Amino acid sequence: MNTTTNVTVTTTLNTTTTSVNAEGQANALLELTRDVSQLNSSQVNQLVSQLETLLSGPNVSLALGNTSVQIVSNLLGASPEVLSDSSNRIIKIVDTVGSKLVLEEAVQTLLSPDVALSVTPADGTNFQETFFSISNPNDVQLNGGSRLSGVRADSSIPQGSIRLPPSLTQNLSSEEQQLASRVQFNFYQKSTVFQDRSLGVRRLNSGILGASVANLSISGLQDNVVINLRNTEPIPANFVATCVFWDFTLNDRSGGWNQDGCSVQKSTDNETVCGCNHLTSFAILLDLSRTPLTSRVQATILTFITYIGCGISAIFLSITLLTYLAFGKLRKDIPSKILIQLCLSLLLLNLVFLVDAWLALYPDAVGLCISTAWFLHYFLLVSFTWMGLEAVHMYLALVKVFNTYISYYMLKFSLVGWGVPMIVVIIVIAIDKDNYGLISYGRFADGTSDDFCWLTNDIAFYVAVVAYFCVIFLFNVVMFVVVLVQLCRLKRQNPHNSLHRSILQDARSVAGITILLGLTWGFAFFAWGPVNLPFMYLFAIFNSLQGFFIFIFHCVVKENVRRQWRTYLCCGRMRLAENSEWSRTATQKNTKKSSVVRLTSERSSKLSQTNSSSSFLVTDPSEQFNVISSPFDDQAITADEEPNMDVVLNEINRQSRHRQAS
Repeated sequence: MNTTTNVTVTTTLNTTTTSVNAEGQANALLELTRDVSQLNSSQVNQLVSQLETLLSGPNVSLALGNTSVQIVSNLLGASPEVLSDSSNRIIKIVDTVGSKLVLEEAVQTLLSPDVALSVTPADGTNFQETFFSISNPNDVQLNGGSRLSGVRADSSIPQGSIRLPPSLTQNLSSEEQQLASRVQFNFYQKSTVFQDRSLGVRRLNSGILGASVANLSISGLQDNVVINLRNTEPIPANFVATCVFWDFTLNDRSGGWNQDGCSVQKSTDNETVCGCNHLTSFAILLDLSRTPLTSRVQATILTFITYIGCGISAIFLSITLLTYLAFGKLRKDIPSKILIQLCLSLLLLNLVFLVDAWLALYPDAVGLCISTAWFLHYFLLVSFTWMGLEAVHMYLALVKVFNTYISYYMLKFSLVGWGVPMIVVIIVIAIDKDNYGLISYGRFADGTSDDFCWLTNDIAFYVAVVAYFCVIFLFNVVMFVVVLVQLCRLKRQNPHNSLHRSILQDARSVAGITILLGLTWGFAFFAWGPVNLPFMYLFAIFNSLQGFFIFIFHCVVKENVRRQWRTYLCCGRMRLAENSEWSRTATQKNTKKSSVVRLTSERSSKLSQTNSSSSFLVTDPSEQFNVISSPFDDQAITADEEPNMDVVLNEINRQSRHRQAS
């Protein structure tokens, strides 16, 4: 018994002596930080290492904790460059003090000019709603259940306050609930150690308020943690306030601001209310890029337009594909083959887009989200590429010499249309698979947010989407102008053909080309400033319904498509007999087509005399296309469509026949 008592006493004496020594060393470190302007990065690192050593014991006394908070407060006066190498370690010093501080009272508060720390006991198995509020560094209020510490000096808006819901610990395991024996709050007046190099034009607009429960990781809360933060400066009407938290894993683990799981519930000129489903250090980011804030109502309308439009497009793209695949007469010309590829890519893009937001509801399925974002990116680029190939074909049809032969024409187009986008997305995911993932759009005042699986890296987005689209869009605009000029020239050269077409039919032709080339995607360039909202509506309407417009211009208004429908799909009076006038007309067209094939065969024979690698003759026109062909040799099926039809390629076909005959 005596031996045991002596050991206990000796241990207590040694602990006390160690604590006294630690407090003395901490005071010495405090003196070194009185003038932080004299310290360099290396000296700060060394000082932080010594302070971490002093705090490495199982407990931290009130005196040591208070000195440590004072040291951190002094260090915040240094420049961000001096603190950059040790910033996260300085933040964790405050967390360590809070988790190890000996609680001599129900609530313990440590105050300093730039840092405040409050710690209160908690019962993880029966957690009570807890409030923390700070008006200034010397005025702290903490209310947990029936406990109250500190009284606000006035009724002004506090610098920060936080409410922890009673359901905070209900998702923790029983072991974790036992560990949740204390709650700690901290507040930073200065953001010196919270430097994020990826902020760009954004900057912090509040103090930094943090909360934790025994250093446990708590996320996915059913009831949000509500944080009120006073704005450093009023937020202009067209600026965006964003609730963010400090994420130690960002920027190669140097730390950065992240908005996942947080939303703006209310924002005024002087205060912002945030709701977050996890615990950490929170702040407000002010986006100085003057991005307009879209209201929840407008965002909901745009969302409905987009999803309804994509659904309609998916249906009618499927009908268009089935029509052209089912009726062989419709897909014998190259424009129809390109149209089929474009419809397929747009259909897949719409389908992936429609399921993307649903899959984003499962944030734990990281691999699924990355895969969805990857396919969405791929099919978007494929759609852009086939729009560009439409422009290339029009250019070859109207501008280039028609008797120029291109071997494996559609095969080369297919390799470009599906292969180039594949190379781009493989490079993006090979650089970093986290370039794809879950991102959040539209954090609104009612606490809701829109999550989406997409490109998370800004550089990857601007290079692999925006730049890619800009190149194709600019090319398509140029080709659009060239095609219109060439068509006007052809109409002047053939005035008798113009008599059959009205201004409305010409406008319909131009609209059809516009949809095919994807020029409506250019509305994105104008969606900024005061005209942002109108162009957002135009962008959502025209691009979500692009598939529907393709169906209208290339199925409904095309006479040969309607006749195929009436011949094989209709019944009664609507049905056309296969030996009807349409069939006899088609026979006459096939006769004309044969002459075209003979001319083509003769050119192939002449070509074979000068090129041994092409010394063979194919009698089947469809086979001939797959070997050595012109983009127009297989267009004879549509060469004699009625002049009042809305098919711009009639002009191409007439010019093609004229060149071939000569």
